[in-house]
Amino acid sequence: MWLLLAFTSAFMLGLYDISKKKSLTGNAVLPVLFINILLSSAVFAAFIISSHCGLTNKDSLVFVPAIEPHDHMLIAIKSLIVLSSWICGYFAIKHLPLTITGQINAMRPVFVLIGAMIIFQERLNGWQWAGTILALLSFFLLSLSGKKEGINFGHNVWITLLILAALLGAASGLYDKFLMKQIEPMAVQAWFNIYQLPFVGTIQLLMWLSQKKGSSSHFKWRNSILLIPLFLAIADFMYFYALSLDGAMISVVSMIRRSSVVVSFLGGALLFHESNLKRKAFDLLLVIAGMICLYIGSD
Repeated sequence: MWLLLAFTSAFMLGLYDISKKKSLTGNAVLPVLFINILLSSAVFAAFIISSHCGLTNKDSLVFVPAIEPHDHMLIAIKSLIVLSSWICGYFAIKHLPLTITGQINAMRPVFVLIGAMIIFQERLNGWQWAGTILALLSFFLLSLSGKKEGINFGHNVWITLLILAALLGAASGLYDKFLMKQIEPMAVQAWFNIYQLPFVGTIQLLMWLSQKKGSSSHFKWRNSILLIPLFLAIADFMYFYALSLDGAMISVVSMIRRSSVVVSFLGGALLFHESNLKRKAFDLLLVIAGMICLYIGSD
């Protein structure tokens, strides 16, 4: 059962990437992100109120336990990290092919491993080194594929933002390792969504006040915007539900979730008709091989 949930989570993450690409293409980035966070915050606010009023059982997956003021401060820091990653990632997804962004995002476990090695003095075993090398090789080959589309990885601001988004995402993962030792996961997930809202709202307001007339970055409503928080909420729910079941292995579940890159790749090919697919497909196989090596090494 938990394997099925893990694969469903991965599929939903792939649809989440596709819906972001559909919503952001030719559209203003920050309003899309603001609506996404607003809707997610509304859902988690309902969970928090329901838990606080005793309407949700403590054994429920959506029960949000009460936490200390110090914990709120720690979660607010996570909100800033995640929001920074999302802002960078949203701008990158708007301007880059999904067949490139999906593969670079799939390399986040490599960044987490490198960060764990630097921060927590963890040592990589042979399989983990192999996975890291394969992921870096796939990134190099992906840069060659990008050149055929006029995307120079060394001088492209959107690639830089995408890599920064991946690094910040990895930083969030490492920070989670610290948070989960003292705060319940559901409390972290609920409150970090809530705290993102005033942060992104302030940024959106400042951008709106400074926006010049005639700017090309106008917001256009698209129904796909509603799918962004929906797919992400389902993916995260399936992920946490899978981990709650007896026998579930977090290393396997995390590995399966990375397979969402296959869904986003197919979306880029079939829905957005992106080019140079044969070379990118080979790069994708290297990414998957690298993830398998990381899984074996972490088992």
